Amino acid sequence: MEYFVYGRDRPGAFELKMSLNGDHRSFMDGYGKLLVARGPTLTGDGDDAESTGSLHIVDLPDAEAARTFAYEEPYYRAGVFESVPLCRFHNALGRTMWDFTEAVDGCGRFLVITMGESDPAPVTSKHMIVYGELLALDGEARIGRAAMVEAPDREAAATLLPVGGGRTEIHPRRFGGRPGAMPAG
Repeated sequence: MEYFVYGRDRPGAFELKMSLNGDHRSFMDGYGKLLVARGPTLTGDGDDAESTGSLHIVDLPDAEAARTFAYEEPYYRAGVFESVPLCRFHNALGRTMWDFTEAVDGCGRFLVITMGESDPAPVTSKHMIVYGELLALDGEARIGRAAMVEAPDREAAATLLPVGGGRTEIHPRRFGGRPGAMPAG
């Protein structure tokens, strides 16, 4: 079962987060082959962008293992995060971010989250890196959708995921992990 874990940074915690990068990466190394996606969300698209959160989609046996992953993580334990939404993830594309091969020059990467009801029809686009439904931890109730997408800008990213009656968030992001490393598997 796959789980969506998005730690939203607490205001003013950037320096603390940066000081814990080594501990965070060591913790994530233990989950390497189980990770579907990982990486920071950012304030903007430039090299000087600061982190606003940490996204992880991970394949784990059950909700208890997902809670351990989310709440034993060094950033969480040190108080970096303001909140950590945790839910099931139904991976509609059935791939990891490392399987994405359709990259287009000049495009940025974004995390798009839509909460609430939306058209249940599947979304298809060559710009979807990872995409799926967000479900309650018990897997019963559909609560939204999430996608890592490639797009020229925030506005174009917003058009890739249909919006229903809920709210939509769009966060610039980049692939995470140790430079040049892919998960073992």
